[in-house]
Amino acid sequence: MDTKHIQIRDYNYPLPDERIAKFPLPERDSSKLLVYEGGRISETQFRSLPSLLPEGALMVFNNTRVIQARLHFRKTPQTPLGGELSAGEIANGNRLGALIEIFLLEPAEPVEYQENFARRGSCSWYCLVGNLKKWKEGKLTREFKIQNSRIKLSAERVGTHGTSQEIKFEWGVTDADNDQRSMGKGQCPITFAEVIDAIGELPIPPYLNRKTQESDKTTYQTVYSKIKGSVAAPTAGLHFTKRVLDDIDARGIEREEVTLHVGAGTFRPVKSEDIGGHDMHTEHIAVHRHTIERLLAHNGEAIAVGTTSVRTLESLYYMGVLAGNEELRKKNEDSSLHVPQWMPYEYDNSLSTTEALEALLHYMDERGEEVLHSSTQIIIAPGYKYHIVRRMITNFHQPQSTLLLLVSAFIGDNWHEVYDYALAHDFRFLSYGDSSLLVP
Repeated sequence: MDTKHIQIRDYNYPLPDERIAKFPLPERDSSKLLVYEGGRISETQFRSLPSLLPEGALMVFNNTRVIQARLHFRKTPQTPLGGELSAGEIANGNRLGALIEIFLLEPAEPVEYQENFARRGSCSWYCLVGNLKKWKEGKLTREFKIQNSRIKLSAERVGTHGTSQEIKFEWGVTDADNDQRSMGKGQCPITFAEVIDAIGELPIPPYLNRKTQESDKTTYQTVYSKIKGSVAAPTAGLHFTKRVLDDIDARGIEREEVTLHVGAGTFRPVKSEDIGGHDMHTEHIAVHRHTIERLLAHNGEAIAVGTTSVRTLESLYYMGVLAGNEELRKKNEDSSLHVPQWMPYEYDNSLSTTEALEALLHYMDERGEEVLHSSTQIIIAPGYKYHIVRRMITNFHQPQSTLLLLVSAFIGDNWHEVYDYALAHDFRFLSYGDSSLLVP
């Protein structure tokens, strides 16, 4: 199969708006679970999942945490010549400045997420900017309170990065006399993580067609989320509760965690007729040495919770290929282990999974690394050979999406039967919807 020539229109299905779950169920694990195994379809409640999994298997979860990535600023309105705006002019809204939304995508400086969140006084991010045409130049500012301190935050465009803007943020404590000596300086007591927690808005998916609510701050995070960095939740994980995790442990199923920070590109539709014209977004991952060792102990086989865990695990195979082949690495600009979009279809896959994972451990040993930090642009579509994932837990995805291609690569054309069944049996779709256990 020539994967690049796959027509995205062949991965369409009717999804009425009323089938998209706008809110989660009150109990996470009371959602419905479709079970597809070797061509047979059945359904149960999600809390029954542990009994459907083989004892002693290895499950891999994505522990990323969604950040409050939407920041809103007002561009300072133009004041009348020689005077201030009157209270009436401000109150009637006619003279309010344009509303500018800055959507954080990924750190620019420092480039590491945790280091960036820990910065005090200044940092920069690659961002999408809403109403960009109204922000030609200058800094945007806003003031707010954290821990009884009044903080002034500024945002300044400093460059373009692909389709995004590089934005430099500076913040500091300001007192009643408007003293801003800490502005942009390292001595500011407030971290960037505290800034976005204070004024940011959680970015729920655009297809929910509603504003973020206070409840989303809890329900749009997995119960095991730890590492801040995503702008969208790994939604298959939203169904898990402490009760389900305890039942998994009781069956002797091992649990490991990886980190893949989900980018806004996960919602970007495929606009080209064939997928060869679609550029996959880059996502950053972090995997501990211990996790790779546990994968090797399980013969390189795992149950993936969510498509982000799938992308991480399958990317590990190709990172192992790169780790053991310096010539291949040199094709990457920085000789890194970054997995290019089409690598799985251009490489002959002659390396076994265990050989690839062993090469990855050797690579980390040589560099004294306990955690592998890398990135992936992998596209998983029909024609892809899975190396690590043997079972997949995933929600129901949008028509004509790369995530539906990933599912089709796993269970073949039977994805039609799975989705037809879900539509006919009142399953709820997309991020807050029900889920499935897929076993080829």
